[in-house]
Amino acid sequence: MAATWQAEAPSALDQLPPAVGDPGSRNGGRIVSPPGGPGGEGNGKALRFVVEWGLVILIAIGVAFGMRQFVVGTYFIPSQSMEPTLMVGDRILVSKLSYHLHDVHRGDIIVFGRPPGETASEIKDLVKRVIGLPGDTIQSGPQGEVLIDGKPIPQPWLTPSARADPGPPIREQTIPANQYFVMGDNRGDSEDSRFFGTIPRSIIVGKVVLRFWPLGQIHVF
Repeated sequence: MAATWQAEAPSALDQLPPAVGDPGSRNGGRIVSPPGGPGGEGNGKALRFVVEWGLVILIAIGVAFGMRQFVVGTYFIPSQSMEPTLMVGDRILVSKLSYHLHDVHRGDIIVFGRPPGETASEIKDLVKRVIGLPGDTIQSGPQGEVLIDGKPIPQPWLTPSARADPGPPIREQTIPANQYFVMGDNRGDSEDSRFFGTIPRSIIVGKVVLRFWPLGQIHVF
């Protein structure tokens, strides 16, 4: 009798779809890539990395610009007018917030914009020491000392050579409101308020708080 053969019905397991990415599946061991094509996930991570670091860099630049514009600034000394307190080539840190927090004091070293009366230099910003305050009557004494309201003021920042060569005298004057009389510590070689007059508070950039260069001569003012 002829043998008969009956096809075996497929089992439930045979009817399941092959597992994605499973090397032992019935797709012949081929790896099926996720949507987006080969390497799509890696490209996405790289893009996110670039975007995130780009944002970090932009924020850092913005913070640095804001700090420089409104909080602190760095300057270098181009002339001898403040020697020996500040020498040519020194680099200083200026606080732009100081005078938003307190008044300008006698003896402060300040950076200010070039006043209209300054014609001897094209330098944008100058550095001098505050000697006269609003309301003071200022003039030179017989020995070149500075008199405020008729009395000499202590000036511990002056060297013996600066005292011996006080430079041009200060004509007697009363300093107007919101104006300041500034002078260089190197009195015999300083173009200051004796030449260009008092300066308005509005052009003061800030107070010198630190000399940070040369490294061996760091000094807090």
